[in-house]
Amino acid sequence: MADGCTAESGRLDLVVFSSLFPSAVRPAAGLFIRERMFRVAQHRPLAVVSPQAWFPGQSLIRWLRPGYRLQAPALEIQQGIRVYHPRFLALPGLLRRFDGVSMALSSFFLVRRLRREGARLIDAHFGYPDGDAATRLGRWLGLPVTVTLRGTEVPHSRNPALRRPLVRALGAAARVFSVSASLRRLALELGVDASKTEVVGNGVDTGIFQPVERAAARARYGLPEQARVLISVGGLVERKGMHRVIDCLPALLARHPELHYLIVGGASGEGDLRAELDAQVTRLGLGGRVHFLGTLPPEALKWPLSASDVFVLATRNEGWANVFLEAMACGLPVVATDVGGNAEVVCRDELGSIVPFGNAHALQRALDAALDKDWDHAAIIGYAQANQWDKRVAQLLQAFDVLLAAPSSAERPAPAAARQ
Repeated sequence: MADGCTAESGRLDLVVFSSLFPSAVRPAAGLFIRERMFRVAQHRPLAVVSPQAWFPGQSLIRWLRPGYRLQAPALEIQQGIRVYHPRFLALPGLLRRFDGVSMALSSFFLVRRLRREGARLIDAHFGYPDGDAATRLGRWLGLPVTVTLRGTEVPHSRNPALRRPLVRALGAAARVFSVSASLRRLALELGVDASKTEVVGNGVDTGIFQPVERAAARARYGLPEQARVLISVGGLVERKGMHRVIDCLPALLARHPELHYLIVGGASGEGDLRAELDAQVTRLGLGGRVHFLGTLPPEALKWPLSASDVFVLATRNEGWANVFLEAMACGLPVVATDVGGNAEVVCRDELGSIVPFGNAHALQRALDAALDKDWDHAAIIGYAQANQWDKRVAQLLQAFDVLLAAPSSAERPAPAAARQ
C-alpha cells in the first residue's frame, strides 16, 4: 500500500464516513465498503469515520440479545489505515429519525481534526443516516460530500419521517453514486439532478474468490460427492430470505434426492433468525440436509462456494449484492429475486435466473431448473473477471479528482459558525 495511506501519515485527502464498516466486534459488517475504499486508499490517502450507535444502559439489552450493539474500540488500525468509531446517541424506535443529527454532532470535532490534517472531501455510504450526517458536517466544515446509495434508501424513501432528511442529504451532496441503475432511478425520483449522479457498481476480488477442487471442498463439509448443493451467503435475517429457500426444499428433494443446502452467515445488526431457521428445518424434517456454517472470512468463502452447484438469495431488498459476483467467480450460477439491482448483476440467462419476489412456486421452479442445467462455468467465471474492482476504483478516482481539484475544499477556511 502506498505510504500516504498509512496510519503514520499526516496527509489526508478523504474521510470515508459509514456506520457500517468492519471492526473487531463486527468483522463481517460492510466488507464491500472496505474492499472498495481501501483500494481507493492506494491512490488517495484516507481515514475512516465509522460512528457506532449508543445509549445509556444498552448493555443491559445484551442479557437478552448478546450481540446487541457491541462497541468497537475508539480507534483501530486496519491495513495501516485509521478507522475511528465515535459513539452517537441513538435511542431505539421512533427517535431513530434523529440519528443523522446525532451522528453529525458526535463526529464533528473528529472530522474537523481530520480536515486540519488535510482532508478535503467526505465520502459517505448510505443515504440515511450516514449521508444526512455527512452533508451536515460538510456544511459546517466547508467540505464537499459524496454519498453512495446502497439499497437501504428504498425503504427509507417510503418512510415519511426519513424521506425528508434523505432528500435533503442527496440534494446537498456534491456527487451521488449508486451501486445500481435502479438506485440511480430512485435518486432521480427524489429530485437529485441527473448531472451529479453516477452508477458505480461493486466489484469482486478474483484473487480471493476462485474455484477450488470440488471433491476437496465437499469433503471439508462432509457432503457426498454425488450431492446436489445449494448455497446462500448473508446475514441470518428475514430480508435475506434463507427461510424462503428452506420452504422450497421438500418439493426439490422429491426431484433431487441428494440435495443439500449450505447457509453461510450469522447474526447482524438487523437481527438473528437462527433459532427460527432451526425450528423450520426441524418442522420440515430437513435435519442433515440444511447446514449452518456460521460467518466465514472472505478468504474462506471459496470453499463452500466451490462445494456447491447453485447460489441462491431470495432477498427482499438489495442494492448490488456483492456476493453474486463472488459466487460467479467460483463458477456458480445465481438464482435471485427481482429486487433492487439483482437483475443488473444476473443480467444474462447464462449467469442464472431472476424470479419475482414472494412467488414461492417461481423460486422452486427456478432452483429445480438450475440444478438440472448444464452450466458453462467458464463463461460465468469470465463474467466475474470482467467485473473486478479495478474498473470501479478508476471510475471513483476520476470523480474524486474533479471534486478535490475544486477550490471549495480544505484551502477554504471553515465558516465562522463552525469555528465557534
